Amino acid sequence: MTTANPETPSEPISKAVRGRQSRAREEELLVWPDLVFIEFICAVLFTVLILILAVMVDSILLDRANPAVTPNPSKAPWYFLNLQELLLHMHPALAGVIVPTVALIALGAIPYFDNSNDGQGEWLSTPRAWLNLWVGAFVGFFGTLLLIFYDASKHVQVFEMIANGSLSAKAPPPPSALQYSEALASSGKTVPEGLQAIVSGGNELVQPTDTVPSEFYSQSFWNGQNGFTAWPEQLEFLTTLRGIQTGIPWPEWTKEIPLGNVLRTDLFGFPRIELNVDVPALIVEQIIPVTAMVGLPVLLAVVASKLGIAKTKRDHMIMQFSGFIAVYVVLTIIGTYFRGVGLELEPYTIFAHP
Repeated sequence: MTTANPETPSEPISKAVRGRQSRAREEELLVWPDLVFIEFICAVLFTVLILILAVMVDSILLDRANPAVTPNPSKAPWYFLNLQELLLHMHPALAGVIVPTVALIALGAIPYFDNSNDGQGEWLSTPRAWLNLWVGAFVGFFGTLLLIFYDASKHVQVFEMIANGSLSAKAPPPPSALQYSEALASSGKTVPEGLQAIVSGGNELVQPTDTVPSEFYSQSFWNGQNGFTAWPEQLEFLTTLRGIQTGIPWPEWTKEIPLGNVLRTDLFGFPRIELNVDVPALIVEQIIPVTAMVGLPVLLAVVASKLGIAKTKRDHMIMQFSGFIAVYVVLTIIGTYFRGVGLELEPYTIFAHP
């Protein structure tokens, strides 16, 4: 029987208990002074910058808050303005709860999806890193802008500008009952009896100089009489995302489908719920936004993979993360500077007016 020599111990079986080879000083970064000194310099510069801004820029101070008066626009703190922007385009529960939760989970899952150790701890070290960064940021930035512009009917304004050859094309205001009846008569159309009664003074509620009632008014006819080319009425449902809900003649039964008899929560000992589903609202507020938020990143990943832009998991993660940051920045900027009275899309200043 042989015994092990204590002066020459055998190599440990597990690699986990092997001693780490010592590295040269040039290969290491120490907390002090390498890290703390840089952080100290940054803190000093940041403090000096804040002091300069405090002296040169007046603070945004308005009157004391009045609980009886709600300012218009009423906005959240800047770090929540991206979520407030989402509230304008989808269901509140989806924009305020589900989307942030899923986004945080997705960000936390990136290290588990991209588990390669190659280039670990290095910024943009892969050969296609910068290309994927720029592609993701470009698609996220301009894709979000296009969706916001669409939901603000900017494509309608562009169409009317081109069709009328004017940068400030505006549809003529609704006419009075007298003006509209004269326009109908001059074009050879029959003036309705109700409108004729208003013009002749036979209607006690509406005067001839009052705005023509909507039941007699056709905006496309009035626009044509004034030489203005407007967005086609047949495509009214494409003016905004909400137009799909309001511009399509949905059957009445689709607006209130009772599901209380299907989801019988009382069978499980819970209170019975009265659940009525509005199909047009469901499509506009939930199905389309979810499809866009999930489908567009997937489409970007497929196209980038087919074109050879993104070949590895890290390439895809860099592209998707860059797109996410671009979307976050766009939503914050739009919500801060371009949402005015009534949260309409227009240039707006956050500074106090004199």
